Amino acid sequence: MDLLRSPGGCPWDAEQTHASLVPYALEEAHEVAEAIEAGDRAGMREELGDLLLQVVFHARLAQEHPGDPFDLDDVARGVAAKLVRRHPHVFAVEPGAAAGGGEDAHRRWDQIKKAEKQRTSVLDGIPLAQGALARTQKVLARAARADLGLDVGAVARRHADGEADAGGPAAALGARLLALAAEADAAGIDAEAALRAALRTVESAVRAAEAG
Repeated sequence: MDLLRSPGGCPWDAEQTHASLVPYALEEAHEVAEAIEAGDRAGMREELGDLLLQVVFHARLAQEHPGDPFDLDDVARGVAAKLVRRHPHVFAVEPGAAAGGGEDAHRRWDQIKKAEKQRTSVLDGIPLAQGALARTQKVLARAARADLGLDVGAVARRHADGEADAGGPAAALGARLLALAAEADAAGIDAEAALRAALRTVESAVRAAEAG
């Protein structure tokens, strides 16, 4: 990557910026998910490599920043330190800390992360650009782990009745989608993955129809 970005390297690589690479990072992450869900081991190995390439590419770009440079080693050190901080029950950085079950460990992770980043809401840090279905489940999961006593069904009904929206068919549909996402979250089902699986069935049917 250093050679590709250096004079005499690849003109396309030399033109890229962090912003221009965003679509590729998103695409590669989705292709990793697709390979995993398809049980494609060779594809998973390849797509993980492509995703890793995005990390390497961004780290190489970051070295060139005039005021705040960092490199791949800085990225690796940062994530290693984060794992230690957020797993005190494993790395014994907090004497007597016990994780309990997986949900307890996840809740502790959220609490430590909130303190580290000085966040005021459990919703802080959820990407706005994330797909609506995946983002809905993320919001519901965060709210549930925070023990806020949120009645999602009541919220959905209020939305459908127009108290939180302009009302109409779109509000009613949104409420039903919210209720479905909540149902999936309560059952421990990844709604986004479930929808992708159903869509693959549709795609197979379309291709079969095209084949006559």
